Amino acid sequence: MREKIISADRKVRFALVGFGRIARNHLEAIRGHSDRAELVDICDVEPGALAAASAISGVRVHDDLAQLLSNSDADCVILTTPSGLHSKQALAAAEAGFHVMTEKPMATRWQDGLKMVEACDRAGVRLFVVKQNRRNATLQCLKMAVALKRFGRIYNVAINVFWSRPQSYYDSAKWRGTWEFDGGAFMNQASHYIDLLDWLIGPVESVQAYTSTLARDIEVEDSGVMALRWRNGALGTVNVSMLTWPKNYEGSITIIGEKGTVRIGGVAVNEIQTWDFMEAHEMDTGIKEASYQTTSVYGYGHPLYYDNVIRTLRGEVEAETDGREGLKSLELMIAAYRSAREGRKISLPLEL
Repeated sequence: MREKIISADRKVRFALVGFGRIARNHLEAIRGHSDRAELVDICDVEPGALAAASAISGVRVHDDLAQLLSNSDADCVILTTPSGLHSKQALAAAEAGFHVMTEKPMATRWQDGLKMVEACDRAGVRLFVVKQNRRNATLQCLKMAVALKRFGRIYNVAINVFWSRPQSYYDSAKWRGTWEFDGGAFMNQASHYIDLLDWLIGPVESVQAYTSTLARDIEVEDSGVMALRWRNGALGTVNVSMLTWPKNYEGSITIIGEKGTVRIGGVAVNEIQTWDFMEAHEMDTGIKEASYQTTSVYGYGHPLYYDNVIRTLRGEVEAETDGREGLKSLELMIAAYRSAREGRKISLPLEL
């Protein structure tokens, strides 16, 4: 039996499933916590990816998930596989007694996300959903400002995700741009931004959305817009395009409130561009230091996310983003797709 609470006398052991674009961020995050964590296994079905994983990491490699689950001494299985595989793989890992960490989105179907939470509850293991952008210093400042009620009543919220995903990106793997395994601009690229809607502002009452495939040869949308109403009365928009020329241009959030206006922009909410409040606060002196330079849309939040996961598995803290927290953004994305498909407003919560 694996330890449910992992002793501080040993390192937390991780197994990584899928060695694609985001996997290296996880590898580096684990190495950054080498005093408390270690990677012991990697699994991938592609021989080339597996060979690269072996050369880079030096750990045991497997070409079959069942083989890994039968032989690994890991505590937690990390899923960095195509999104449509997350649910099935999470259920298998949970049933085998492993804690589970999954990249975004946790699933591409609402019922699959619910099954993941239920399976981990039933097995008595943890389910973590990666939302590393929450750990950005810029967004931590914004979260604090909201918590301190510095905005007063929040009136309007606008999120823009204007990035570039050329046809070559979608052609790089057969699963990209498919409904079954990937999801579109909302589900894949804008997932971390849609997560901010509930995390910062609160529960959403309803959403109306439009999606379109304007330029790419894919099943899913390359462009989409949402209009939202929150239960607290605030209104907002999400505007997403993967057609920005010639490169990633903007990932931003603007909040307009009764007593303040803030805009966090840059390519990935990495620059505090506007920070105006009616009343001054001591936190204002450190705002400039929160901004940082990056060309990566992933940001630098993975090491901070892993710190919380390690401490949670050791019984020291509670998880910042567990399965139930992950369901909140999944519910919003599914509601948006239903709205676009059915041409009507969708109220939340979704009916089970």
